[in-house]
Amino acid sequence: MTVSKSGSGLNMSRRIRRSPYTDRIEQHGVRGFSVVNHMLLPKAFAPTVEEDYWHLREHVQLWDVSTQRQVEIRGPDAARLVQWMSPRDLRGAKVGQCLYVPLVDEWGGMINDPVLLKLADDHFWLSIADSDVLLWAKGLALGAKFDVEIDEPDVSPLAVQGPKAEDLLAKLFGENIRSIGFFKFAWIEFQGTRQLMARSGFSRQGGFEIYLRGGHLGGALWDTIWEAGREFNITPGCPNLIERIEGGLLSYGNEFTRADTPLECGLKDYCSLSSDLEYIGRPALEKLQAQGIRRDMRGVLFDGPPLSGVGIPLPVKSGDLHVGQITSGIWSPRLRRNVGLSMIDRDFWTPGQKVEVMLSPDDERAGEVSLLPFS
Repeated sequence: MTVSKSGSGLNMSRRIRRSPYTDRIEQHGVRGFSVVNHMLLPKAFAPTVEEDYWHLREHVQLWDVSTQRQVEIRGPDAARLVQWMSPRDLRGAKVGQCLYVPLVDEWGGMINDPVLLKLADDHFWLSIADSDVLLWAKGLALGAKFDVEIDEPDVSPLAVQGPKAEDLLAKLFGENIRSIGFFKFAWIEFQGTRQLMARSGFSRQGGFEIYLRGGHLGGALWDTIWEAGREFNITPGCPNLIERIEGGLLSYGNEFTRADTPLECGLKDYCSLSSDLEYIGRPALEKLQAQGIRRDMRGVLFDGPPLSGVGIPLPVKSGDLHVGQITSGIWSPRLRRNVGLSMIDRDFWTPGQKVEVMLSPDDERAGEVSLLPFS
């Protein structure tokens, strides 16, 4: 018999993997998990999402984000394969950079939107969202006969997020971490091992992610950061839904799927359509650009009692016309309104456009379209 210590109701088995930090997460009173990349992702700690939101904006939090699995691609054809998978021009990427890279299929549909870390000219990590990029990459490499090795290494990211993150980590690992640029990484020493630290993370509040190489060190790394963080009012945390939506941070599987293209997801700047770059899906994206996209990602502000979240997409209408659907939504204590993320049809995506959000056939709420991030 399997037992879920968290009381989350998940029937635990080897198909749902624990992380090197899960024991610590449970000790700190996690109130629920989601499953991302076949692994547990903590979803709630503080008494309310709102309390967690204000703490994240003011202090520092420690997040288990091991669900950001790494797809490691290395070998003579590694750079060719990585470029073939993405419409973003990666030819100028430098060692030490982190790059946000949409991955697309032959129709231009989004396969994933990982962060690419360039460790060497022939060595890359794709830090993925929730889809099986490992199998996609292996299939492409085998079909094209690329000379590469592709695997999931023993790497478990731990995020330190919030305005006090830099002071905390400088105390632990030295003042030189302050010189790590945004979406850049450097190497630090931990218990005689060499570890990768990037200035990145799934929040707009600033912070870092430590890509821990070696799961056996997970408990020690958590404890070291936790003890040093007490003077900075550290708490356990996780990606906060309010902060994510306000910041316009999109979630694969929620805001977009393989049915959507990067041109429709606000990612046009990450698509090279004017150079000689070759990648999967380029003809489809060129055709879409020539035709003009019919929808784009927007925010929606709407009225009514505070919303606690969205489990089933909420229709967005203008009169009798269905013009979008809110895939993630919640009450914003800062804006004092409900906020949501939605693909919006072209004729209705202008900021300020009046719309109605349908919580149910009998619950219609007035709203308007907004650019992202919400201001």
